[in-house]
Amino acid sequence: MTEKTQAERFKEAARELECDNDDTRFDAALKKIAKAGKKPDDAKKDD
Repeated sequence: MTEKTQAERFKEAARELECDNDDTRFDAALKKIAKAGKKPDDAKKDD
């Protein structure tokens, strides 16, 4: 059995995580995780 290349392992992992090249789906997923925003303590630090 031959060893998989890094690219093949990457593609396999992306398929398992249900990734695709659709920009619309990427933007929707990004908005879900970016929605949280900043905590008030992180907004500005004068240290």
